[in-house]
Parts: sequence; C-alpha cells; structure tokens
Amino acid sequence: MVSRVIRFGVIGCGLMGKEFASAAARWCHLSDVDFEPRIVAVCDANPDATEWFRERVPTVERTYSNYKELLADPAVEAVYCAVPHHLHAQIYVDIINTGKHLLGEKPFGIDQEANGLIQQAIRENPSVIVRCSSEFPFFPGAQQIIQWVRENRFGKIIEVEAGFWHSSDLDPVKPINWKRRAATNGEYGCMGDLGMHVLHLPLRFGWKPANVRALLSKVVNQRPDGKGGMAPCETWDNAILACEVETEVQSFPMVLSTKRIAPGHANTWFIKIQGTEFSAEYSTKNPKQVASLPYRQGQPQAWHIADVPYKSAYDTLTGGIFEFGFSDSILQMWAAFCDEISHAGQMRQPFGCATPEEAAGSHLVFTAALESQRTGDTVEVNWRD
Repeated sequence: MVSRVIRFGVIGCGLMGKEFASAAARWCHLSDVDFEPRIVAVCDANPDATEWFRERVPTVERTYSNYKELLADPAVEAVYCAVPHHLHAQIYVDIINTGKHLLGEKPFGIDQEANGLIQQAIRENPSVIVRCSSEFPFFPGAQQIIQWVRENRFGKIIEVEAGFWHSSDLDPVKPINWKRRAATNGEYGCMGDLGMHVLHLPLRFGWKPANVRALLSKVVNQRPDGKGGMAPCETWDNAILACEVETEVQSFPMVLSTKRIAPGHANTWFIKIQGTEFSAEYSTKNPKQVASLPYRQGQPQAWHIADVPYKSAYDTLTGGIFEFGFSDSILQMWAAFCDEISHAGQMRQPFGCATPEEAAGSHLVFTAALESQRTGDTVEVNWRD
C-alpha cells in the first residue's frame, strides 16, 4: 500500500536516533498508511555511533561526521536531529534553510534568543515542515483525554496538573553529563529537557499560562567528573510551576512540574483535569488505565477506572487487549510527522506533533519561570509579542 517513501537523514546517532531507527524498522506494525520513512544517511561526530546504524539499518547508504555534508546530500528529504541544546540554533537553522523537513528534539534552542533564530528560519521557509518531538500524548489514555477535551466534556475547568518525572539522577555518584552543564543544556535545566512534554497538551488545548510562580531546586550539587574529581552541577534538577490560565471564557490554576529526581518514577508522564461536569486523569505509571469522574447534580461522585484498548492515532496490527508502551508512542509520533509531510493540510487523523509555535510558547513559560525564581515574584508570561 505504501505510495510515498520519505528519505530521512539522522543527525545525532545516540539513544533517540536509535529509537527512530527502531520505529522505522517496525513500520509494518501500522495498518493502512500510505507513507514510510527510510533512513538513508546518518551523521555523528562519534564513528562508533554511525557504525551502529551501518551494521543494523540496511537502508543506510552513507554515514557522515560533518552534518553539513549530510545536508548537502540530495537524497535526504527530511531530517531527525537529536543533539545537545546548545547546538539546536545552528543546526536546526541550517537544516531548515536547506529546505529539508525537520523533526527536532526539544526545547528548540538553548534559550529564548536561540529559539528566535529557529523561528525566523521557519518563517523564511514556509514550505518546510518543522515539528518538535513529543511522544507521550500518543499513548491511548492521553488520546482519550484529548477526545474528551474536544467534546467539551469538562464543563468549567477547576484545575489542571501536568508533569513529567523520572528518578535517573537520584544516584549522587552518577557521573556528570552535558545535561548538568549550563553551557550545553542551558539555564532552563530540567524545564528545557522535559518541559515540552508537559506543555504539549495544555498549549494544544489553548491553555496558555498568563503568569507563573516557579519553585526550582538543585538536589545534587556536584557529581563525579569521570577523571577522579568532582564537578559542579549547574542546572536545575526539579521544577514546579504554579500558573494561572486565562482563556476567552474562563480562568483556572494549572501546575506544571518537571523532575529529574522523583524517587520511584522511572519515566512518568501525566495529566489531570478537574471540571465541574467531568474530571479525568491519565499517567504512564499505569499505562493501560484512564480515570474519569462524570458529575451530575445530586448524584454520587465516583471515579471510574477503565482499561484503555491498544488504540492510538494510527491503527496498528496489535489487538486492543494488549499493552501499549513507549516504543509504540514513538512509532505513532513518527507516523504523525510522516503523515504531515505526505498529506500537508489533510492528515489522516487530527492530532499532529508539537508545533514550532508550541515550542516557542514553552520558551516564554520557561523564561518567565527563571525570572520568578530569581525574584521570588509571580511573573507575567507575555504572549502578545
């Protein structure tokens, strides 16, 4: 059935680049899609990383150590780029200016200035499709909540909470890496690393924080430097952002949290919405279950816990009784990106990847959060400029 092959290059052949290769290898898992990614070129400064692709991905025709050589490759139509944050502005802008479609990792620039350079390149190349990686909303439970929001089931929103937590940094002797250094990860710290996952759905729903009061914390102040000494940890480990959302019809509080040190959480993404007529919660901690509470005046208030079937944005071969996981969400996100390239303006289903505008919105929130941390004040988020 495949009628459109999209020839990809990968810049940054680490963990997430390998996840994309795995998703491409599982493309037959999707039912009735008329497009397919094919990884034909890869680039990494580490030759061992590109060798992994050459050995395991039979479609790879060329490997590069300089990303500009990959961008000059006429066979490459689209690029997945997964590099440290301080490289986003230069490499993303170069990708866009060559006319190649881009799925880039968050946060789309180390800071707001870098994000502005990327946004300018996007404006100057309107035919290029640019999206930000954010896979968790493709879990079936999240898709169910998205559907409930579209149906206006909640009535007046009382409160929203969204977060992404993991505990991989709880070990204080874990060696330092680029995410603990301000020069490579940026002053945002955990917000830049994890925050787009948290803001993707609220921003998609039109729930823009009007202001933010931030509580940012550094839990581990130094780590082994790999040379027998200790190095300072310069970036924020955990962030809690208390926000007010103001829409045309209502206002409500929203709490956003990103945590690298959340004991007991391997990789937990969640969203909770409380409303006057309906409430719902979903967490990847219990990936098969979604909770909902319909409310009618005078009737009992009871949470309903239901298993959600294996059903996401794109149909698959897997039966509904089975379990959905992280690698499945990656596959679904890639399908959405390829769908948009293949059917611009007419995707086969309505939920797309995180947009550059949503990434820019996250920078507004994170920049305000840094100011709030410095001053101790509640800081307005300026959406007008």
